[in-house]
Amino acid sequence: MRVNSLKIIHKENLLVDISFELKKSLALVGQSGSGKSLTLKSLLGMLPDMMRCELDYDANFKLIAGKSIAFVPQNPFTALSPLTKIKNQFFIPKQKQIQLFKSVDLEPSLLDRFPPELSGGQLQRVVIAMALESNPELLLLDEPTTALDPKNRVLILELLKKLQKTLAFKILFVTHDMNSAKSLCEDICVIKDGRVVEDGKMSDVLNNPKSDYTKILIDSNFLNREFRQ
Repeated sequence: MRVNSLKIIHKENLLVDISFELKKSLALVGQSGSGKSLTLKSLLGMLPDMMRCELDYDANFKLIAGKSIAFVPQNPFTALSPLTKIKNQFFIPKQKQIQLFKSVDLEPSLLDRFPPELSGGQLQRVVIAMALESNPELLLLDEPTTALDPKNRVLILELLKKLQKTLAFKILFVTHDMNSAKSLCEDICVIKDGRVVEDGKMSDVLNNPKSDYTKILIDSNFLNREFRQ
């Protein structure tokens, strides 16, 4: 999958102008305001009305038409209706719900619970299960471990790797956490002010960054400062 040109425009201002290739798993990283979250929103068709997206992509990139792309948001607490049982927030039969719950290591009995009755880690697994109900080819992740404690953060990343191996979907991962990016993705794309400053294999970029901006982000380890958009 390759995006040859993705442009996000507000009035006459070009906010984002990037290209990237998504082979298996790509981490999109950058400081607050870099354009990474706008890029994710554009692929989901969720840009504000005052912005428009111009997109040129290859034939293998089946854009948002149909069910080829699914989304896992940053905060599972705001992604679900607190007053609706979890089973009633799916659009698939009960048996399929049970299968998905087992695939994300959740007890099927939790389907009869309300979201506030579950922990943050459990809720993120619920949201992942919901994202997988359409058998997507591409999973968009918007910092899905940010709201979790360190233990659950590791468990969720391990779960996503396991699911990707089993279901063979591709991952585009927006994150400010370099450790998470290293754990989950093979490739990285660093953006600043809506432009790509460096991209390539994760190991190559981390071990031999060519951009001063990338070096600063790596040195900060994305932990000591707030880089989220």
